[in-house]
Amino acid sequence: MRLLSLFSVITLVIATSCKEQANNEATEETSMDTVATMPEPQEVKVLFDGENLEHWKAYNLDSIQLWSVEEGNLVFTPQQGRKENLITKDRFTNFELNLEWKISEGGNSGIMWGVQERDDLREPYLTGPEIQVLDNERHPDANVGGKTHQAGALYDMIEPAQDVAKPAGEWNKVMIRIDHEANKGVVELNGTQIVEFPVHGPEWEAMVADSKFADWKDFGKYRSGHIALQDHDDKVWYRNITIREL
Repeated sequence: MRLLSLFSVITLVIATSCKEQANNEATEETSMDTVATMPEPQEVKVLFDGENLEHWKAYNLDSIQLWSVEEGNLVFTPQQGRKENLITKDRFTNFELNLEWKISEGGNSGIMWGVQERDDLREPYLTGPEIQVLDNERHPDANVGGKTHQAGALYDMIEPAQDVAKPAGEWNKVMIRIDHEANKGVVELNGTQIVEFPVHGPEWEAMVADSKFADWKDFGKYRSGHIALQDHDDKVWYRNITIREL
């Protein structure tokens, strides 16, 4: 009986060992399959490297006149009687945009996406939703529409969860993620997430209907479009502009 028991134990140990080896091999094979089928992460594309404007053009214009490169920064200098918004040459749909901005005292600007360039559209904001760039301390827009016109807001629709904007003349770092697959937009300002919103569908349409854009037939209708930097008649600086498509 003792010999039989010992034989049984040895048999059980061998069987268990074989089963564990088979499971490990199956797990490794599954892991390899998972790695092989995972999509490659998209590379980060530099939209402004501090040297030139090769990835940009003036909205509905043939040449760039009011935007320039100064000391590694992209600078807009307003000129009375002239209007010149800047847009990317490429169009984007799902992306993560990172940049830094600095606004002049009492200044106003904005970052838009989904912008359409057509002869019948005089401004990017007629189609593109905007993340606000603003001097919250001095510009009167900071007290309009609750806080939906403050820096970092989804303009006229979603106000920032908190005011983390730095004063005029100081650099602010912003991340804007637009993901139509997940139906989610996110804004981080200076390392803090301050805004989250749907980017299409009934909830998006309800937000638009409750805003100043309610009767704008082309506003927020396009999933793909240019990214725009706004001429709002105030001096503004941008730098370190990169984008990663999702």
